[in-house]
Amino acid sequence: MSLALDLSGRLAVVTGGTRGVGAGIARAFLQAGAEVVVCARRPPDTPVEAAGRRAHFRPLDLRDADAVRAFFARLAADHGRLDCLVNNAGGTPYRLLGQTDTERHARVVELNLLAPLTASLAAYEVMRDRPAGGSVIMIGSVSGTRPSPGTAAYGAAKAGLDHLARSMAVEWAPRVRVNTLVLGMVRTELTALHYGDEAGVAAVGATVPLGRLAEPAEIGDACVFLASDRAAYLTGASLLVHGGGERPAFLDAATVNQPAPPDATKDT
Repeated sequence: MSLALDLSGRLAVVTGGTRGVGAGIARAFLQAGAEVVVCARRPPDTPVEAAGRRAHFRPLDLRDADAVRAFFARLAADHGRLDCLVNNAGGTPYRLLGQTDTERHARVVELNLLAPLTASLAAYEVMRDRPAGGSVIMIGSVSGTRPSPGTAAYGAAKAGLDHLARSMAVEWAPRVRVNTLVLGMVRTELTALHYGDEAGVAAVGATVPLGRLAEPAEIGDACVFLASDRAAYLTGASLLVHGGGERPAFLDAATVNQPAPPDATKDT
């Protein structure tokens, strides 16, 4: 049995789909045969292409609720459908909580939590009346599941995003499915800003059980799966795409091997 995922005839929107993880997601949908619209405040430096096909770019400031609603209304008028929304746009600079003001932290929450909420509500108005319904995918982060020093507002927003997706999944079932991808570290064109040169990237990758950072295409493949009929019974789920997570620090901090528990090697 073939496991190839064919999304031909479907329309996907990827927010922040002009570079990095978003562009990887958009390319995966193109390779699966979908028509793809990417949106961001600025156009991509180069067109987002794959399999001889190109994503359509539409300018959009996701923090402008009126513009978001108009964007999805026009999308419905122009294409007559919407099958998948991937809420990928987001991010944050490194800011310790006590070193900047509340308003800056609030803007991080706005981009990473309120903007996906606004986009999802507008997309739902298009999907809800379609016989086939639709799929909403939130791009979350491990920062929302563990302490996130320097990016605390971002982590809090991502934690909220995962919870929001679970509630949406219950309210919008069975017509619209809502799931979250919880990402670890991904290698993009901005990786050097966070981890330094290739030696630094390799050192950081070595902390991941699979021994490397993820590639944007791998995130895209997971999105295509969640949008496909193969995931028809998945909603309200959080799929970890983090290469195994982080090795517990105490394992490397211990100076001696821990003794085995009593009778651990005896038959019972």
